Amino acid sequence: MNKFIGTQVAESLLQIKAIKLNPTNYFTWASGWHSPIYCDNRKILSYPQIRKMVARSFASFIKEKYPEATTIAGVATGAIAHGILVAEELNLPFIYVRSAPKSHGLTNQIEGEYKKGDKVVVIEDLISTGGSSLSAVEALRASEVDVLGLVAIFTYGFQTAVNNFASANCNMDTLSNYETLIDVALEEKYILQEDLETLKEWRKAPDKWNQ
Repeated sequence: MNKFIGTQVAESLLQIKAIKLNPTNYFTWASGWHSPIYCDNRKILSYPQIRKMVARSFASFIKEKYPEATTIAGVATGAIAHGILVAEELNLPFIYVRSAPKSHGLTNQIEGEYKKGDKVVVIEDLISTGGSSLSAVEALRASEVDVLGLVAIFTYGFQTAVNNFASANCNMDTLSNYETLIDVALEEKYILQEDLETLKEWRKAPDKWNQ
């Protein structure tokens, strides 16, 4: 992660409330977990300057780390728009991966034009445990394309996700992360010093926090 970009992205996410921090009044995730943080990166799309910054940051990273990339893939649904913007920046073809094959028509799970051996970089909006992201990676691999790696806007940094990507032998990078976000939030006074312990404890065991 580039430190300057990581800070810039974290500042932007907090500014537009794509990420909300509330250590004293928790959010409930779809999984049932209680959390002092909620992330909705779809909000980025409503802010032209920020969505351009994110797309250009992705493109710059991919040019540097994966110059051999021939195709950009987005994970449905949250990363489809971001993936298209990145593909446009790089002047590369775009495809996207559904969570499961369609139940009708051509029953595609991967939408768009691709061929065996294409070198693909996957775009994701958010990494929590990594399950849905790696499902997309496996669908691409099953179609015999070469997945170079996955790049996301933000990660909570759960050890589970690190382990899951390592087990799948898939490179994973992000523009920003939880540690950077907390540092920025404290500096910009989105949170207080006394909130830090709560935020750190949650990250250690999010499935058990405040149960």
